[in-house]
Amino acid sequence: MTARLIDGKAYAREIEIQVGAQVAERLRQGFPPPKLAVIRIGEHPSSVIYVENKRKACRRVGIEADLLVLPETVDAPSLAALIKRLNADETVDGILLQLPLPASLDEATFIEKIDPAKDVDGIHPMNLGRLAARAPGLRPCTSRGVIHLLRRIGESFYGRHAVVVGASNLVGRPMALELLLAGATVTICHRFTRDLADQVARAEILVVAVGQPRLIPGEWIAPGATVIDVGINRGKEGLIGDVDFPTSRERAAYITPVPGGVGPMTVAILLDNTLTAAVARLRDRPTDP
Repeated sequence: MTARLIDGKAYAREIEIQVGAQVAERLRQGFPPPKLAVIRIGEHPSSVIYVENKRKACRRVGIEADLLVLPETVDAPSLAALIKRLNADETVDGILLQLPLPASLDEATFIEKIDPAKDVDGIHPMNLGRLAARAPGLRPCTSRGVIHLLRRIGESFYGRHAVVVGASNLVGRPMALELLLAGATVTICHRFTRDLADQVARAEILVVAVGQPRLIPGEWIAPGATVIDVGINRGKEGLIGDVDFPTSRERAAYITPVPGGVGPMTVAILLDNTLTAAVARLRDRPTDP
C-alpha cells in the first residue's frame, strides 16, 4: 500500500477562490474590504516569513492586511495598549498576534486581551469554549483546516477512532474538539501518555502536532489509516514533519506531506475567518433609529 497524498495547496486554493469571490461581491455592494491587523514582535526569521506569507494570501483575495511591527524589547503595557486600540478601531475586522512572543510576554495574557469577535486565530478562551460547547464561532485555523482536508477526501467520522498526538491549546486540544464535533471517538495523547505506540496503532484517523521531528515511525501506523502531520521542523534536509513520511506512506491510506499539507490550509482558514469576522461585524453593527 502506498498512501495517497492530501494536497493541502490545492484545497487551500479552493478556499482562496471562494473567499476572493465573496470579497469582490462585498466591494460591488459598496462595502469596504475586510481588514486584518497583524502584530509582529521582533525580526525572528520564521515569524517574518510566516507573516509575509499570510499578508500575500490576504492580497490575493482582496483582504487588507496592515502590519504593525514592535521591537523585541516591547513591554507588556505597550502591547496591551496596541491591542486595546485595535479592538476599538471600527475599521479593523480581525487581529492576528503572531506567535511565539518573546519570553518576557505571557502569550495567554495577550490572547485574552483580543476581542473574541476579532480573534481570527480562533484561540481566545471564549472561542475555544464555544467550540467545546458545540456552538462554534471563530474556530482555530489549523484544526478547522484539518477537518476541511478530511472532509475533502471523503473521510467518514462517525464511529471512527481518531488519535491526536499533542495537547497544546493552539492545535491539539481544539483538534480533539473538532473531531468530537464531527462525530469521531477521540483519544488525546500527551507527554504523560503510556505506550504511545499502542495508542497510535489504534488510530483510524491520526493527527500529530508535537513539533518533534519523526516522532511517529511508520511501523506504528495502522494499515489503511489517515495520517495528518501538523508538525513543521527544520532539519538538514529541509522541512520535515512529526511523522516519518517515507515509512508511514507505505502503511497509510492517506497522508499529508510536509510542507504542502496542513500549512497552506491554516493560512486559507485565516482568510475565511477574517471574512467571517467582517461579515459578522457588519451584521451586528447598530443602525440609526
